[in-house]
Amino acid sequence: MKMHPSFPVLATPRLRLRQIRSSDAEALFAIHSDAEWMKWYGVDPVTELRQADQLAELFASWFPAGTGYRWGLERLADRRLIGTCGLFRWNKSWHNCVIGYEVARDCQGQGYMREALTAVLDYGFDVMHLHRIQAETHPDNIASIGLATRLGFRFEGVHREQAFWAGRYHDLNCYSLLAREWHQSAA
Repeated sequence: MKMHPSFPVLATPRLRLRQIRSSDAEALFAIHSDAEWMKWYGVDPVTELRQADQLAELFASWFPAGTGYRWGLERLADRRLIGTCGLFRWNKSWHNCVIGYEVARDCQGQGYMREALTAVLDYGFDVMHLHRIQAETHPDNIASIGLATRLGFRFEGVHREQAFWAGRYHDLNCYSLLAREWHQSAA
């Protein structure tokens, strides 16, 4: 499976999922500098706008490198970037990848991420022809675990001390969703 020649823009009722741009650095900074909100994200919070600019560059680099996609979640009502989500660590020969996501604190609990991830999962299974998508969450991240399980992801086990942030190692729960399970849930 090859990457499409242009970055795919996805549409949902309330969101436009589009490529991350350098002009998104301020919005990314607002989300990723919130230390309390980012405690489960898997990296230390950004402290300078320059770091958010580097994050925008990193997310944008996945597409030309052929390793995945990271979409910016642009709310249609006000064109505000309210978060990101993506499919990355794409192993084309194994037909699998990892899903990741974050949303601004003031937008949590409004269904935006579920709406975005539904479009991303459709894209992953139907266009990228993925067989398996994996989600990794901190065991204490109840909101993310709830979202993943509502989308049909199944708990597989714990990756012991897989991640390092905030000066220590963290266990991550591993969840997976198979293409046939996603298509059955949509039927």
